[in-house]
Amino acid sequence: MRWTIKPKPQELKIRALAEALKVEELVAHLLLQRGVSTYEEAKKFFRPQLSDLHDPFLMKDMDVAVSRIEKAISNNENILIYGDYDVDGTTAVALVSSYLQSFYPNIATYIPDRYTEGYGVSFQGIDFAHDNGFSLIIALDCGVKAIDKVKYAQEKNIDFIIGDHHRPGDQLPDAVAVLDPKRDDCNYPYDELCGCGVGFKLVQALASRQGETIEDLTPYLDLVATAIGADIVPITGENRVLAYYGLKVINSNPRTGFKAIIAQVKKTELTITDVVFIIAPRINAAGRMEHGQHAVNLLRETDLDQATTFAAEIERFNTDRRGLDQEITEEALQQILDNKEEERFTSVVYKESWHKGVIGIVASRLTETYYRPTLVFTKSGNKLAASARSVKGFDVYNALQGCADCIEQFGGHKYAAGLTLLEEQFENFKEQFEKVVQETIDPQLLTPEILVDAPIELEQITPKLMRILKQFAPFGPGNMTPVFMAENLRDTGWGKGVGENQAHLKVTVTQNGSTPIGGIGFNLGDKVNLIANQRPFSATFSLDENEWQGNVSLQLKLRDIK
Repeated sequence: MRWTIKPKPQELKIRALAEALKVEELVAHLLLQRGVSTYEEAKKFFRPQLSDLHDPFLMKDMDVAVSRIEKAISNNENILIYGDYDVDGTTAVALVSSYLQSFYPNIATYIPDRYTEGYGVSFQGIDFAHDNGFSLIIALDCGVKAIDKVKYAQEKNIDFIIGDHHRPGDQLPDAVAVLDPKRDDCNYPYDELCGCGVGFKLVQALASRQGETIEDLTPYLDLVATAIGADIVPITGENRVLAYYGLKVINSNPRTGFKAIIAQVKKTELTITDVVFIIAPRINAAGRMEHGQHAVNLLRETDLDQATTFAAEIERFNTDRRGLDQEITEEALQQILDNKEEERFTSVVYKESWHKGVIGIVASRLTETYYRPTLVFTKSGNKLAASARSVKGFDVYNALQGCADCIEQFGGHKYAAGLTLLEEQFENFKEQFEKVVQETIDPQLLTPEILVDAPIELEQITPKLMRILKQFAPFGPGNMTPVFMAENLRDTGWGKGVGENQAHLKVTVTQNGSTPIGGIGFNLGDKVNLIANQRPFSATFSLDENEWQGNVSLQLKLRDIK
């Protein structure tokens, strides 16, 4: 691991903010790193308000979108809510459809099949709308590049409203309205919304025309918070407000479908991390293993018995997904070893029987193990399909562009992409991808980096500091959990490997005679010899609370030791 200490803000600014907020300088230091430099900004950071949300009509085309939906309702038209099969898409579809259906009956939902239709708006989906008498499609979390699909729909007298958050191409589809804060000509003040967030802004705009307030819409924020966490968008600005209040809903009065999921995992207070690792994978599993419509059905269900049945079904999908993901990961790791490819700059593996729904997860697992740009291929029809994942700081989308002559089609962004190619091009592509990465990557990016917010002395770690740090939540991109570094630590002699195969490291440390504090390092069990015989060592860690038999104590959640 590379440890990189973030630049320290100016001392004058630290002291001024610490004085203004009546907090320790360490807290002011952390706030300044997160772009909080005044009392007013700190107030918004620690006490997000629904009134901080922007006027939805500031988004380009919002007025047109609302007018077209109102016209559809007054003309008794059938409206189809269409969305992608991942968490962001299915939550967006559940949100917009359940809101509209609360006062208008002619609403249906459509999620494309991951395997027969693929990502985004499909011709098959438009044919379904045409065959079933739909004259308006609202596409969410997809559609901003669907130029030919929107044209096809026009020929069948079907209008499109697009609500997307992906970067548009050079040309926009000829839809009635294209809601996308990343449009060059859109002056909406915050452009990091997820697809479900854009759907929520559409609902907010519609509701305002009916005299409803933002408080009336808070029950929908559990869906938005889940999408924000799952889609890994920055938890800053408007997303922070939406995630903050969405988590409150999840923990106090979640929708019936969430109640059914939470009841199965028997978890009480959920953080955004729990949402990402408990709720999101289950919603995703539907589209990976069976069909994304199962997730929409669960999220829209209001009868607890029925929701419990749906949740049990989705739990089965998730269990199957986990088994497959583990099995394929083991096969892929073995393939890398058998081919003696550990020393390459890339990992590219292929087996025609691997399940297309989990190759993205497997690519992420391989990246964790070998830490290099990774592609996992499987057979899809008469072509090969792959999921790509990258390491921090390296643009895998650009690298794929450098191999475009071997590829049929590809799409995605900096750290994750998908592609298809002809089987006879596989070996050629594999060598070209290796060459492009080798020539363009900074070799130090092949060593994982830990970003350290600040050095700390153990005596600075107090219950008061922990209380303040908990108020930094919800954490995510743009506001990650603070990571500290401490030097000259010594284990008190009780340090040991724990867990299965002693994979984890449990320590009790002091620094220059300070009060001992416990620590746990997941998957750091192999470093137990570094702390033996009370040898001094340095550590990077975040702060955590350990609850044991009703007692709560502070502990270090170790990231790495040297």
